[in-house]
This record gives sequence, C-alpha cells and structure tokens, in this order.
Amino acid sequence: MLAYAWHHARMRHFEFLADDDRKRLFLHPPAPFSVADDADLVGVALGATLYCPATRSTLARDVVRCFRAGALTMVICLEDSVADGYVAQAEVNAITQLRDLGASGQPLPMLFVRVRSPEQIPRVIDGLGALDDVLTGFVIPKFAEDPGKAYLEAVVSASARVGRRLLVMPVLETQELAHLESRADMLLAARRLLDLYRQHVPAVRVGATDLSGSYGLRRAREFTVWDLHVVADALSAVVNVFGRVEPAPYVISGPVWEHFSTPERMFKPQLRETPFVKQRDRALRAELLAENLDGLIREVVLDRANGLTGKTVIHPSHVAAVHALSVVTGEDYADATDILATNGRGGATASAYRNKMNESKPHTAWARRIMQRAHAFGVARDGITFVDLLGAGLHA
Repeated sequence: MLAYAWHHARMRHFEFLADDDRKRLFLHPPAPFSVADDADLVGVALGATLYCPATRSTLARDVVRCFRAGALTMVICLEDSVADGYVAQAEVNAITQLRDLGASGQPLPMLFVRVRSPEQIPRVIDGLGALDDVLTGFVIPKFAEDPGKAYLEAVVSASARVGRRLLVMPVLETQELAHLESRADMLLAARRLLDLYRQHVPAVRVGATDLSGSYGLRRAREFTVWDLHVVADALSAVVNVFGRVEPAPYVISGPVWEHFSTPERMFKPQLRETPFVKQRDRALRAELLAENLDGLIREVVLDRANGLTGKTVIHPSHVAAVHALSVVTGEDYADATDILATNGRGGATASAYRNKMNESKPHTAWARRIMQRAHAFGVARDGITFVDLLGAGLHA
C-alpha cells in the first residue's frame, strides 16, 4: 500500500464531533491546518503533546487509537523514558512501528521522535526509507547552544533528503537553565541559535521534570509547577527571552503534567462545584477528580496566564482537558476583534461585554495570539463553557 501523503493532509481539532455537536458548541469551529503551514500556527495547533516510550510493542495501535480520540500531536521518546540498556531495541521498534503506520494509508497525528543524539536523526530517516512521510520531525532534549547546532543541522540535512521541511522542537531543561548564574547567557545563546532555524521550529518546550531534579524537587499532584518557585523562576526566564513581542515571540509549550489517577488526596479538590450545575456535569466533575485532572486544569490555566501554550502530557485522558481549555471564549474573541480593528492606532474603549477596557497598543500582541488560537481550536458560543467542551472530548 502507498504511504499516506501526510505532509499534505489537513487536520483539525475536535474532528471527532458530530456536525450537530460542533454547531452547538462553536461560534467558529476549529479551522483545518497542516504541518506545511507557518511554523507558529503549527506550534499553537500542537495542543496536548502526548509522549509515548519507544519501547511499546503496541505503539502503532496506540497512535491510531489516541488520534481518533483527539490527540493530534504525539512524541515517540527514545530519551529519558527508555532505560540506557534498551536504546538500540527502542530505536528499532520505533522505526518498525512508524513504518507500519506509514504503510497503513490512514490519517495520523503529527509524529515526532525524541532522540538522544544527533546521530539518531539520519538513522531514523534511513530506517523509514520511502515511508519517511509519516514523520513530522524531531524533539531535541536538553537543548543548549552546544550540541544544539549539531541537532539542528542534522534536521536541516534530513529535510533536504526527504524533500520537505521537517520540524524540530528543542526542550529547555538543562542545569545551565536551572542555575541562576548561567541562565541568562544560556537562554540568549539558545535564542540566537534557534533564530537561524526559525522556519523549522514550531515551538520551544520546557522540561519541568529535569529542572525540578536540578533542585532535588518533584511536584506533588496537589501542586502546580508554578508553586515550585525556583522552577517557576526558570520558566519565567524562558518566557522573558523567547516570548518577547519584539522581534517575534516563539510558541512556548507548557511543561509536562506527570500525574494521573490517584486513590487519595491531602487537600481539597481544585475544581469548584459551581460550573458543574447539571446532573451530568456533576458526574463529569466526579470523573475529573477521580482521574486527578483538576490539578492539570489548574496548571493549564496558570500556564496560559504566564505566556505558555499547549501542554506536554503522558496519558491520553489529559488531552481532552488541554484542548477544552484551548478553545477561545466568545468574550476573548470579541475583545481581540475590536482591538485588531484599530490597526494599532492607539486609544482605549470599553469591551463589548462592558467589563474591561481594551487598549489598542498594549493589547495587540495578545489579540493576535487569541486569533491564532481561535484558528486552531475555534471559538465557543456564548453560554458554552469548558465543562461542555471537556465533556465532549472525554467521551469521544
């Protein structure tokens, strides 16, 4: 069977919804996109990026299942999730499973391989052969100027070999980032390097697990990454360097949420009862608490408030929560539309919702981000909340 022409394929979030449900939930539904689109748009559309160890024998089947349930971005990991003694076997398995997916002829999510060394990049391309179309790109762990350039050049060379742009997502997570005395120099050097390869970089990722490990910390399920202040300081520094409006901000992805269901709690749940007023919504709230998704929801909201987009996740149940919270509200869309209509001429006007002031110049960059997210994830109708969107995603 011929390989699926993946890089020409269009996909969209919430594709699993029936037409009636899509019309009921969305004022403007998510728009189709492809990996050939502008890198920043692809970065916003990544959404929940689901990691899978490359050692899984059912990897190809898992990819198809997760895609049908709404996961549009998946990473096959050859790095920290694989024990050192199993790297060679994991690499063979990853290539075999990717080839199976490429030969299947069916639509697939964006698929990245997280490698351990630059040398793995051409080996993966060699292994895929004529089925390389299945691969979207690579994730570079522990990114810094050295050996970052070798990784990036390997991706550029691989792009030339396959005749299309391969994408690359660096993960900022080294001790140089964690340590205060080396942080600024490390980030500025990484930014200068990545600027040279900007068209290949849809998003910069941050590794909160490795950063926490630099301090001997691990966040408990009752806390968000923003409650670990030394880690939050490092994340803020990443936003300071890569999220600046001038010359152009990168999409910065939210760090991994590494917890799932739990039998007991130390603190109260982090989801208020008020949004879950209907009987079916109360059942949904109980389901979210049982799966420990209330902590994830809180962290996604804080990520967004601090300039991060999307999320790294390790369980399929996390995807629906991230995507429900990525849908733009009607209020934000109206504000963004009004702000952009001024064409940067300045001035301030009351929001159409009569609850805030919209200032043209300082809010323009925010409004553009809202429009990017609206393109990828849609705009909810008035009266539709994340509870409605989350219920639709969880029960897809």
